[in-house]
Amino acid sequence: MKIELPSQSYKYISENSKECDENTAFVKTTQNEKYLQNALDNKAHSVIDIKDVAKLLGLDKIKIVGITGTNGKTTTASAIYSFLLDLGYKVAMQGTRGFFMNDEIVEGKTLTTPSVLNTYRHIYQALEAGCEFFIMEVSSHAIVQKRVEGLEFELKILTNITQDHLDFHKTLEEYTAVKNSFFADESKKLINKDEPKAKFNFKNAYTYGIENPATYKLMAYSLNNGSSGIIQHFQQIVPFTSSLHGFFNLYNLMAAIGATHLLTDKKLEEIVEVVDNFAGVSGRMEQVCEVPNVIVDFAHTPDGMQQVLNALREKELLVVFGAGGDRDRAKRPLMGKVASNLAKKIFITSDNPRNEDPELIVEDILKGIDDRSNVVVELNRKKAIQLALDEQEENEVVVILGKGDETTQIIYDKKFPFDDREVVRELLNIK
Repeated sequence: MKIELPSQSYKYISENSKECDENTAFVKTTQNEKYLQNALDNKAHSVIDIKDVAKLLGLDKIKIVGITGTNGKTTTASAIYSFLLDLGYKVAMQGTRGFFMNDEIVEGKTLTTPSVLNTYRHIYQALEAGCEFFIMEVSSHAIVQKRVEGLEFELKILTNITQDHLDFHKTLEEYTAVKNSFFADESKKLINKDEPKAKFNFKNAYTYGIENPATYKLMAYSLNNGSSGIIQHFQQIVPFTSSLHGFFNLYNLMAAIGATHLLTDKKLEEIVEVVDNFAGVSGRMEQVCEVPNVIVDFAHTPDGMQQVLNALREKELLVVFGAGGDRDRAKRPLMGKVASNLAKKIFITSDNPRNEDPELIVEDILKGIDDRSNVVVELNRKKAIQLALDEQEENEVVVILGKGDETTQIIYDKKFPFDDREVVRELLNIK
């Protein structure tokens, strides 16, 4: 991938040494510096350090917001994006769902945090489109691999830290340290005060919370017909309402409201007026059908599952889920335990098995379930969903977890069309 530059002695920059030539400068990053000689062999015009590219592209003219955490990154990013747009700003957003600018999708789904130069390209596009803000999700992989290298953040946000990606990070302590390393500098940051694992540089730090004192403190809340709450910010006390369900979404909303307040010159009273316009994110607590009640969610960690199922705890739940292959095995029995504690009946199935045997993945999940009398194992995901729908009685909710708005299932290295929501609509004959 090349980025074309105006008014330089060369025409392009690229992080791919194979693309370099007399008109293309090689952008050296931590990830690609081993290919420097190859770039020179291909007669790269010159070599530029990634830290100098932001200035070259004029990226200091746009405010970059980075959000990291185990759960809630996508919803928090989307809420900030929505609030800023509704308040009249031009905004871009990059993350799990793709790349968006000014309420239009520019690119479809990709990595949560793409390669460093791809991110720079997106920011440059946003700048060219007149955007004042660039909102991005920052994965733990991206922090380790320095895929946010050279970026100056106007604001960094922490949602939470629970178990995930231990296939990559090996231990929860290492994963936690990686997340916290994002907040070790003196840049402006907004931290979840109720996250006990959070460690951060106190300089320029602001906080939000429900249980503990914070810069943005939720004094009271209700979860009837969506959610509502009263925020205290020093002497200010401001109410808000939202269509989002679930206690965990209160944290996402608090982070988004606090961030919008820190980023703009708008008063809290103005910001909370647009909160209710945000309808949530596709595949996150998405009600596919009201009668019978069927909900699809992306939750794929023990904590994520617990949050979603707790949000629906007043109902009897039939839960369909699996676990991704070639990923953190340690979380699988914990997911099984969460489901057994909160579900009336469990349907364990295949998620994205990739190169693992789905039966072995299921065995890992079952290790966390002591009483298996209410457990059904059906590796065919469509059949598992059908079984749950067939057994569903009035007032029960079928909850399908793990894939959210994903439209494919990954088996070995191939992607096959599969969308939990479309499968439900097909099985229920919903047009």
